[in-house]
Amino acid sequence: MIEIQYIFELFGTVVFAISGALAADERKKHDWFGIAFYAFITAVGGGTLRDIFLNSYPLVWINDMNVIFSVFIGVILAGVFFNYFSKLRKTFMFFDTLGIALFTIVGLEKAHSLGANDFISVLMGMFTAVFGGVLRDILINKTPTIFVQEIYATACIIGGIVYLILESFGIDRNSNFIISGAVIAIIRIITVKYNLSLPKF
Repeated sequence: MIEIQYIFELFGTVVFAISGALAADERKKHDWFGIAFYAFITAVGGGTLRDIFLNSYPLVWINDMNVIFSVFIGVILAGVFFNYFSKLRKTFMFFDTLGIALFTIVGLEKAHSLGANDFISVLMGMFTAVFGGVLRDILINKTPTIFVQEIYATACIIGGIVYLILESFGIDRNSNFIISGAVIAIIRIITVKYNLSLPKF
């Protein structure tokens, strides 16, 4: 039986690929290969950095072709439904929020499974969630969201902490995954809706 964590990981890859494709196409100068490249970077960039930091090989997308297929599915969905997505002002934010919510917990669990302590596991969860988008934004010459909306990354850290707290209380893994991911999504949605941010340096 496929674990819910693995299903969420593949679903997160799809939604991150969609968000990457939609973000890249804002410049209106890319062909399908270019869009697929940006989608791939967005979907697997954070997880790749996480695995390199944790010395985990082979990299997840090299060892599991389902990850590559999920990126392709995301690109195709973004292309087929692009006009529909373009009419929705907050579509990109929606897919990006789903992506960081899912990937934060996936990254945290991966780090935990490799023996990382709680602090490093939370950081690895955040890296998994946000650094694919950072790499994508740098490539398309756009200021990464993590640098202009700090609660973007902070939401991931809070969600990771919630996961560890619930785990300490014996909450089963699948329920914990859903609850912690929901916390990240809710924080992100509220902060965007009310334009909230951390104090400036």
